[in-house]
Amino acid sequence: MLQNNYDVVVIGGGVAAAIGAAQAGKKALLVERSSYLGGQATHCSIPTYDGFFTRHENSEQIAGGVASMVMEKLKQYHGCGEPLRSPWGNVMFSVNNEMTKIVLEELVMQSGAHLLLNSQLCDVVRNGNTIKSITLLTDGGKVQITAQAFVDASGDGNLVYLSGAEHTSPDVENLQFGSLLTRFGGVASDADVSPAALRAVIAQGKAAGITPLSKDSGFAMRIVGTEDVIAILCNEKVNPLDADSLTQGQIRARKQAMAYLDTFKRFLPGFEQAYVINTGPHIGIRESRHAVGEYALTGDDVVNAATARGCWPIERHTSANKMQVYTWIKDDGYYEIPLRSLKSINIDNLWLAGRIISCDSEAFASVRVMGTAFLTGHAAGIAASMKNTPTENDIAAIQCELKRQGALI
Repeated sequence: MLQNNYDVVVIGGGVAAAIGAAQAGKKALLVERSSYLGGQATHCSIPTYDGFFTRHENSEQIAGGVASMVMEKLKQYHGCGEPLRSPWGNVMFSVNNEMTKIVLEELVMQSGAHLLLNSQLCDVVRNGNTIKSITLLTDGGKVQITAQAFVDASGDGNLVYLSGAEHTSPDVENLQFGSLLTRFGGVASDADVSPAALRAVIAQGKAAGITPLSKDSGFAMRIVGTEDVIAILCNEKVNPLDADSLTQGQIRARKQAMAYLDTFKRFLPGFEQAYVINTGPHIGIRESRHAVGEYALTGDDVVNAATARGCWPIERHTSANKMQVYTWIKDDGYYEIPLRSLKSINIDNLWLAGRIISCDSEAFASVRVMGTAFLTGHAAGIAASMKNTPTENDIAAIQCELKRQGALI
């Protein structure tokens, strides 16, 4: 049953943060505005978790702790495939989105954390530099919750914003593009969906006057356990904090999905009987607010593997029609993310997880992926669980608890 006071409250799909705090013996609440968990993976029908494995030829799993729990449970439920390499050599963990929702719910509830879906953060009360309470808006009315510590895992920095924590707003002109994923059914098993094949076919579609088509090429793959194909093609520049911009961008992106279907049916062998099963429930947002922490992770930290862990390269989506651009990590290894990047610089009981952690624009293009979000979330949840204890902000104690929970550090 929902209570009015917790040790740790996590806002957004911060499964790892909530489980980490609960496994540390704290009373934790996870608040999600949607009707299911999974963040960008399930909201946007993304078929892979990126950032669990290094790109090295002898790929190394760097994601332990809660991330490993998720992987193992998905395997038990036949909700994932074996790790696979993208055409650019990155190692991805393919997942079934529907099974991911179930697995995440089970793991949160088994941890002892309380899960509250369909609840939107709408207000924050501060006392000096400390968050005292939050207000949630539900269809049944408003609910006020107090806690010792909070974690913002919302992706958009909603708790950061409402609490007055230092942050930067999106630079709309230079934001990374959002993408609406499209799932196609009725595709022949031998259809070529490589980037090269897509490039040739899209050129034919554009030459034939089919509109609107944004990209010149794209990435597509088979969905685990099916013959269906999911494609990342419909690019739109949207301001994720402007409802009208999001609305218009998503309308345009769905029109693109139908234009790509027309193109593939006409010009791509194996797609003659294809149809759109669905588009992502939400356009995939790569960038929104950036929190300011005690240390800003830099692009040099990432590419030089100098300093939770991250292994995804710097990946920029800055052109509507072009493929993403990569800057590779030194020796295809991994880098470490300092705890100070997960701590708000001006709110003493606010921790950060996922794509809003403190970093510059170069580092952001790496840390934003979901595998890294699991790792930063796990660390943030444990750090938050130590609020008002003798080990508060004690890095050695936080690392010790992370290791006890199976994290790889």
